Amino acid sequence: MTEQSTTSTSNTGRRTFVQRLVSFSTKDIVRLVLLCVLAGFLLAALNVNPRDLWIDFFGTLAESWTRFADFIIDSAGWAVEYFLLGAVLVIPIWIVFRLIRATGRQ
Repeated sequence: MTEQSTTSTSNTGRRTFVQRLVSFSTKDIVRLVLLCVLAGFLLAALNVNPRDLWIDFFGTLAESWTRFADFIIDSAGWAVEYFLLGAVLVIPIWIVFRLIRATGRQ
């Protein structure tokens, strides 16, 4: 009888696979909602239509990757253009301050 009582108490702490599968906490729900929103923002930024994603998954991914690559290339061109525009003003001012600072130290 003592063997049965120790066996039954040790099994009460263990949950079955189904119990572990269907049990979830508030933290799990919040994490799932945040991940869904993040994925939604990413798909919206890539201009992905959910219907197209279900119909042609790999074709939609390829098209999105192409759009993303074009976006990165366009952004890099935009960044270089504004970098050069700012450099026209900032670098001469920086050189003047370096000259002033170098002559001030004796």
